[in-house]
Amino acid sequence: MRMTIPVAKVLAALLAEPDEQRYGLDLMRLTGLPSGTLYPVLHRLQGAGWLAADWEAIDPVAAGRPARRYYRLTAVGVTQARQALADLRAAIPDVRRSWGGTEPTGAPAW
Repeated sequence: MRMTIPVAKVLAALLAEPDEQRYGLDLMRLTGLPSGTLYPVLHRLQGAGWLAADWEAIDPVAAGRPARRYYRLTAVGVTQARQALADLRAAIPDVRRSWGGTEPTGAPAW
């Protein structure tokens, strides 16, 4: 899985509560990503087997809204996401030093 900042943001949001199901608008709010960035990331994660997706079982007319598609990390996804974010966090100081910058301050972008 290619680790980009949007992918890291989505994984971090899903890992915050790995047993919870999240829908697109919820993930957009948590990550600050627009739909045109979020949904391709979700599709890639699902294709890699890191994410499961299921449609909400509601009657849209009775609910007054369309059914939501809920996403959650698979067991493999939880393990792989934790490792990928740990690897990314470990690499950040090395990258900044190689740029001639200072040690990182504050929290990562994700």
